Amino acid sequence: MITEPEKKMLDLERQWWKYAGAKDEAISDALQMSAVAYYQALNRLIDTEAALAHDPMLVKRLRRQRDARHRARATRR
Repeated sequence: MITEPEKKMLDLERQWWKYAGAKDEAISDALQMSAVAYYQALNRLIDTEAALAHDPMLVKRLRRQRDARHRARATRR
């Protein structure tokens, strides 16, 4: 089971483009946290089985995107 703040994080990640302005602003406005703290928490969250059970399509997409970024960084080295 995920917490209410974790649900809000996943909801924001699913719909951030609907908010006016930059994603960092949406994070700050909706969750009252910095972008850095948000992304650290999001990366921990998407590794949990509870998040996967809550929204499998979103979590799998976020994991794929993260893995692609990691592969791209490794390739540049």
